[in-house]
Formats: sequence, C-alpha cells, structure tokens
Amino acid sequence: MFAFIGTLIVGLVVGLIARALKPGDDSMGWIMTIVLGIAGSLIAGYVGRALGWYQPGQPAGWIASVIGAIVLLLVWGMIRKRT
Repeated sequence: MFAFIGTLIVGLVVGLIARALKPGDDSMGWIMTIVLGIAGSLIAGYVGRALGWYQPGQPAGWIASVIGAIVLLLVWGMIRKRT
C-alpha cells in the first residue's frame, strides 16, 4: 500500500518535471499533466523492474519515470492533433 502511495507521489513530481522539460505548449491543465506523469511513472517503473534494468529506489527509476512521462505527453499531443 505504501509503495503505491509513493508511486503516486513520485508520479506527481515526475509529471511536473516532464511538463517543464517537454518543449511546446500542451494546452492541458495541471491535473491532466499529473495524471500522465503518474501513468508514465507506473509504466516506466513496471517495465524497468520487469526487464531488470534497476531496482526500486534507484535513481534510474526517477530518470525512467521522467522519460516515460515525456513519451506519454508526446503521444497525448499527437492524439490531440489528430482529433
């Protein structure tokens, strides 16, 4: 339970960092940015640990989470442009 809450907090921070690092205007609110950050954190954490790239609590997890969130922000931007 505490790991899940920790992941949500990390996702919140990661979403804000990813939004700051990603160039361009996403024209989305901060809640959606945080949701995408949480999703990026969850996906990157799962994939990284499943592939054995890092263990929980390692700095690589933070980096992977930010990269995952940026990728999700890019995908979200491409989806929004299509509609």
